[in-house]
Amino acid sequence: MTGFDIAMAWLLSFGQVVPSAQREIVKHSGLQMIHADGAVTLRLKETGRTESAVEGGRIVTVKLQDEHYPVYITRYVRTWNDCDAVETWYELCHEEPGPVRLLRADSFASRVDCKADVVKVLTLTGVWALEGNVTEATVANGQIAQYRSLAGTRDAWESNAAMMVSFGDDVDEEHGKVLGVALEWTGTTEKRVRRSWNGRETDVFAGIDMETGPYVLDPGKTFTTPRAILVWSEKGKGEVSRQYHRWARRHLMPHGDVLHPVLLNTWEGSYFSFTEKTLTDMMDGVKEMGGEMLVLDDGWFGNGKYARDDKNRDKTGLGDWVVNPEKLPHGLAWLADEAAKRGLKFGLWVEPEMCNVKSWLAEAHPDWILREQNRSLLLGRGGSQVVLDYTNPAVRENIFNQLDAVYAQVPTLAYVKWDSNQNIVNPGSTYLKPDRQPNLWYDYTIGLYDLLAKLQAKRPHIMVQACASGGGHMDFGFLRYADEFWASDNTDPFRRVFIQWGASQFYPASAMACHVTRRGSSMKYRFDVAMDRTHGLRAASEEPLAGGCRVREGRRGRLQAHPPDRPARRPLPPRLAVRRKDVRAHVRERRQERRGAVRAWTR
Repeated sequence: MTGFDIAMAWLLSFGQVVPSAQREIVKHSGLQMIHADGAVTLRLKETGRTESAVEGGRIVTVKLQDEHYPVYITRYVRTWNDCDAVETWYELCHEEPGPVRLLRADSFASRVDCKADVVKVLTLTGVWALEGNVTEATVANGQIAQYRSLAGTRDAWESNAAMMVSFGDDVDEEHGKVLGVALEWTGTTEKRVRRSWNGRETDVFAGIDMETGPYVLDPGKTFTTPRAILVWSEKGKGEVSRQYHRWARRHLMPHGDVLHPVLLNTWEGSYFSFTEKTLTDMMDGVKEMGGEMLVLDDGWFGNGKYARDDKNRDKTGLGDWVVNPEKLPHGLAWLADEAAKRGLKFGLWVEPEMCNVKSWLAEAHPDWILREQNRSLLLGRGGSQVVLDYTNPAVRENIFNQLDAVYAQVPTLAYVKWDSNQNIVNPGSTYLKPDRQPNLWYDYTIGLYDLLAKLQAKRPHIMVQACASGGGHMDFGFLRYADEFWASDNTDPFRRVFIQWGASQFYPASAMACHVTRRGSSMKYRFDVAMDRTHGLRAASEEPLAGGCRVREGRRGRLQAHPPDRPARRPLPPRLAVRRKDVRAHVRERRQERRGAVRAWTR
């Protein structure tokens, strides 16, 4: 039986969104709503089903309708020919006389037909600088294990939007039955695993978190759940990981099959204090090392009293995406040309979801900032940072136009680092009506994806890094628009081994950015760990940029790092080199070795 057949059996045998055995009971279903007349139950019946071929696979569409109320659901189940992942989501609309209120709308909600005495849940948790911690816990009989993330913007920290549910006490990397459930979602999420009192039944749920209030859906409007990616394995957890990696590279990431450039990010080399000469000197250094790109980080934008300069630093300028003429009198195009003269590509840092209250944008449009009425505004980074209201189309259009104008100045722009350094701590929108305020959490993320999709459609060649104070955007939702995520602000190589190993439970190595910085022990060890993922550099101001090291392409297309104590022409051992021509096979081999080693260390 294929993974598709198994998924279809689960999804359709129980009606998926409301298990048939529980359709009279609201509290354990995957879809709960209050109808316009106050009724709180659903009784769905299937009204149609179609199956059709799509590019690279097939899709099944199931139509469901309530027995009495004009509530309509369209369930989609999509599969691919070259991997065993299954994607599922649904759309809900209604024609009731007034709005309905959604209390729960899980993307995946099903009873798993797999008998086991022991059921365990593996997920990733963490905080800033300690992301990707692998936790695994047993779900006792009669218990509901719940995993929630409530930040709204940087939700991968608290509880990652992916989990593995294993059935049996003897499950390991190579043996046992495991279900992988991952959400394509960057906002708030909730995952639940419920065991019956006698342990004979296991229900698995995953979707957006709606405990901040019901989502109000007007007649004629459509609510679409995030997509859930399901993987079933009877060969242990390792097979679940590999299927997720394969699916993400081939069918999700914009450039999943492209080798990422070795870049230098300017942040730790200059922070906010740089000039044009500082940047051209950095270009010379990374060129000497054999690097391929310079990425200009924070501090290049804003003007007038709100310029992002050495004095104001992170207190001003966010939201004003114009070049600071005092710092860069020749502009971004000149910098990109200087990089090109040295054979380097050019990239740029932005933080479009955020704004400083000390900015021209906030001064002109204070109503574009998320804020609660009758409460003081809570401020973030620099004592001035807030989140923009992406539920408002006018806000998104303004930011798109600003970024589009900046990108147009640099036709050769090859890379954008998209940052996000604030949670939604002021959950209120002047755009949404008072009774629609709980819609903010869902509508914000939909608005974010709308902006990302527009930018991607206009310049599909630009590679994007999803950063959010470290690994806050480590999720499949953002990876539909990004080529990699910044796994953590913690660049100590010893700690990074654990962070990257944790992330590899679900996310491919090519999606994890890892840079060499001043942190760590030997230069060689720093390079070894960074080159295990997408390799980059961050020079510290108190040490030479090159540090006696070079990065070059050696024999047979291998990237090699040469620290000062290693002769430049002596290649690294094969297990420490990343092959350009066969990086995927190499990562699989290294990953198995690393998992065994790390687990041995933690016992």
